[in-house]
Amino acid sequence: METLGPQLIKVLEIIWINIILSGDNAVVIALACRGLPPHQQRTGMVLGAGVAVVLRIVFTVLVATLLTTPFLKILGGLLLLWVAVKLLTGEEEAEAGIRESERLWHAVKTVAIADAVMSLDNVLAIAAVAKDSTVMLVLGLAISIPLIVAGASLIIKLLERMPLLVWAGAALLGWIAGEMLISDPALVSRLGEDLAHRLDLPAALIGAVFVVGLGFALTRRAAVSRA
Repeated sequence: METLGPQLIKVLEIIWINIILSGDNAVVIALACRGLPPHQQRTGMVLGAGVAVVLRIVFTVLVATLLTTPFLKILGGLLLLWVAVKLLTGEEEAEAGIRESERLWHAVKTVAIADAVMSLDNVLAIAAVAKDSTVMLVLGLAISIPLIVAGASLIIKLLERMPLLVWAGAALLGWIAGEMLISDPALVSRLGEDLAHRLDLPAALIGAVFVVGLGFALTRRAAVSRA
């Protein structure tokens, strides 16, 4: 019992940190699954959240040391920008005769790519709590799955009522991508920590504006071509 208390506290800490850090994951899951048929949305959210947690475990156990690799965050930021734009423009493609099973796995794949990129930073906080206890790490993250799904379910309902939030969610991903790009060790070493820190907010803003602007241009062009 004496050792159970600290272990339980550690699990609760991991769950709490993952809830805090999974707001963006819930947004990605909701955006990726919003175009699925209603009877597949829950399946997509569960699979998406499961993939997100598994990837977070893998990154925490194996890949955390890669955060200091030059150009990795630049690559991840560019990939996240692409995912954000695709979330804005991909719904029309999904309606063009694609089978439901393909749409489901496409949504899960989108969640996997986005979460793999965004987990690069999140794993550090989780690893700091778990330390050398892989069992505590897996248990804490696994318990977080229903919490992420619940968050994604709520966001999907909001997206249905307020479609403008789709653009806000994509802008959030662009914001995260901009922050990731400017924090890459290769850029920080060239710009200096002080300048890189001052450019953090402008880079995030540019990322958000870029996603919204490009998404608007592409969706407008698609609408004109259909007309």
